Amino acid sequence: MAAARTHSMARPAPKPGSADPAAAGGALPRDDALRRELHDEIHARPAARIALPARVRCVAVLNAGMSHASEAHHVAQLPGAAAASLAQPYLELDLGGAALRRERHSEFTRYTLVAPPGGTPALPPSWWAGIPGRLVAAIELDLEPGDLADASAACAALRRRVGGDEVAASLLGDGDALAATDFRVQPDGWERIAVRCAEGTSATRAGRIAQRLLELEIYRLMALRGLPAAKALAAMLAEAEAELAAITAQTVDRHSADADLLARLTALAARTEQATAANGYRFSATAAYHAIVRQRIGELRERALPGAQALGVFMQRRLAPAMATVASTAERLSALSQRIERAGALLRTRVDIATEAQNQQLLARLTRGQQLQLRLQSTVEGLSIAAISYYVVSLVLYGAKAAKAAGLSIEPELAAGASIPLVLWGVWRTVRRIHARLHAGGKSP
Repeated sequence: MAAARTHSMARPAPKPGSADPAAAGGALPRDDALRRELHDEIHARPAARIALPARVRCVAVLNAGMSHASEAHHVAQLPGAAAASLAQPYLELDLGGAALRRERHSEFTRYTLVAPPGGTPALPPSWWAGIPGRLVAAIELDLEPGDLADASAACAALRRRVGGDEVAASLLGDGDALAATDFRVQPDGWERIAVRCAEGTSATRAGRIAQRLLELEIYRLMALRGLPAAKALAAMLAEAEAELAAITAQTVDRHSADADLLARLTALAARTEQATAANGYRFSATAAYHAIVRQRIGELRERALPGAQALGVFMQRRLAPAMATVASTAERLSALSQRIERAGALLRTRVDIATEAQNQQLLARLTRGQQLQLRLQSTVEGLSIAAISYYVVSLVLYGAKAAKAAGLSIEPELAAGASIPLVLWGVWRTVRRIHARLHAGGKSP
């Protein structure tokens, strides 16, 4: 049994007798940790070489939740699978007359089997059915050599092989290949593409044609995964836009409660951010996959045939509306988020203005209260002067009575009455002096 062939990203060991460039007297700086991995990424998935005639079966499955270990365990059931190499993202197995490739991408894993047409299947149906993951695409592509001098006759033959009422076909490259398909899933679950290559087509050229056609269909299906999400958001976006318009209109109304508007706007912002978080990646991935589809269509360099619709035209006419729907939904979601932010700024401005007005009213009330307090304080001070003077005059009266009882010739009532002006003046001057000291102490040095 042949051993598994894998593409390794590890740094190659120096040949015997040769020096390691990184250690040869400092000929080069020390490698960055990612240098080799990034450098070898361009060789991570080498182009397939397919000798004609051949039948290519390709299955793409979503790998979300599927570990490398589960995929490796499934591939390990095949003869020639070396367990030590199964964890590589790219794997190629020689199955004796057939070759199996496994390529793990960010969202899906692709299994491609290249075998001669007809004969005993290289892989049993149970192995295909047991591939871990959820099926995205199952494509059967037949490549055959043939005469392309009469392109119309060759096209008619391929269209009969593919079957179906609506078959797209076109010449590829410099007219050295012709492809036809109806882009439909057959009752057995496979989608079929037929390709006729000119006599003498190299294995490298045939491999590139097959790879571009397979990637064109797989990436088309991956791009369309954003369409259901876009359709599901249509009702939510319409409702959210109407709610935002109502909130904005009520923001102008001075009688609307700010707290109620703010609560509604906050709830709307939360729903919008939730929708953005849930669908942002899907919409971005759709745009990226669509860009790859357009690139692969350009690489095919199609030429239309009389009476047949070109593959790229057929695909773009049906794919473009879906991609426009996804792009429009993504733009609406982004615009809604920005409008909510602006509405929030307006509402915060309104709340700030209302708060400022309330603060002004509060300051005015405090100022008026302070003025009333000063007046009351002046009144109290006046009463205090009278009260203190009364007690001082009373003391004078009691003193005069005591002096009269001691034998002095004095009239207590006259003495008390005569002391009133002096006492009032003295108390008033004392209070003024206290005020002056308090004001002097309150001033900053």
